[in-house]
Amino acid sequence: MNSVPPKRNAPFLHARAAAGTLGAHQSMDLGTLDWICANRPAFTNSRPRLPAGALMLIPEAAWFSDPGQAGDSLHGIGHNARVSFLVWVLADARALDRDHALALCAAAAVHDCRRHNDRDDPGHGRRAAHWFTAHTDLVAAASGHRLRPTPLARAALAAALHDVPYEAFTPEQNDAYEQAPHLVDLLKAADALDRYRLPLTRWWPDPTRLRIAVPAWLHPLAFDLLVRSEKARLQGAAPHEALAHARQSLTREP
Repeated sequence: MNSVPPKRNAPFLHARAAAGTLGAHQSMDLGTLDWICANRPAFTNSRPRLPAGALMLIPEAAWFSDPGQAGDSLHGIGHNARVSFLVWVLADARALDRDHALALCAAAAVHDCRRHNDRDDPGHGRRAAHWFTAHTDLVAAASGHRLRPTPLARAALAAALHDVPYEAFTPEQNDAYEQAPHLVDLLKAADALDRYRLPLTRWWPDPTRLRIAVPAWLHPLAFDLLVRSEKARLQGAAPHEALAHARQSLTREP
């Protein structure tokens, strides 16, 4: 993430994506967020459900390869925090035990923290897993929960594999996947649910690329969490405040 952010008068992110001129650093803007809202899929129009006690771990900017761009990058603080929240909700829906759910929530909060750019960036999952393994005490302290070693090691495997398509797994990656298939599947699904932030609809969630079924009610939750958190940030709230506002607004709804 070392490129220069687009100038204020640059075309909206959606327009640059449509023209095939996306840069290495990509950030949300109000024009693109309006476009996302205007293209909301009909099946996400139902009222979102928020399970009681859903956790969200919001990462610190200092945890990212480029702290200066962590606040507005499409793969920065907002994305990682939303994925940590969505993976917790998915884990709850699939009755994952609490120790593994907590560890996976923590790994999800940093799954993109070692990205060098907002493009494909092969290997960023492996780099994030290495960082997570070296900094589990730091992440655990931020989570406010005790994280056990075995679930943490399995969650790190999920982070390492989250950016690799299943069909592209090497024999070594297949062996790693078999050690924690349910965690890999959950993190990939949660990561996919936050793809509504991307500036072309063909990049939005594709269930055919997943190995678990995502409950229909999770799509409106993911969509609304994205829109509310990004709108608050673009209106001047700090990333942590914007995410907390979005989560609280969803919690307050009947």
